[in-house]
Amino acid sequence: LIGSTPHIRIGDNPIPYDPNFKLYITTKLPNPRYTPETSVTVTLLNFFITPTGLEDQLLGKVVERERADLEKLKRELTESNAAKIRELKDLQDNILERLQDEKG
Repeated sequence: LIGSTPHIRIGDNPIPYDPNFKLYITTKLPNPRYTPETSVTVTLLNFFITPTGLEDQLLGKVVERERADLEKLKRELTESNAAKIRELKDLQDNILERLQDEKG
């Protein structure tokens, strides 16, 4: 703050902060790393995806903002589904291993 006006410091220059200001940054890095402080204050979009994937990301952001309860449920279901898929793969591998041991 300078006086009662919020400012952002760029280099040594204080610049008055406008809440409508948006900054878009792009990078050619495949997996850029950001500090935790930066990650919680920005929205990251991965444009190295299909249009359907981008649509899903943006829809998720809208649902998260308007119906956080539904987005939380979706996330929980997705995690549960991934766990079930891993469990199924482990069971299939176990069955295949037992069948291979029986033939030996």
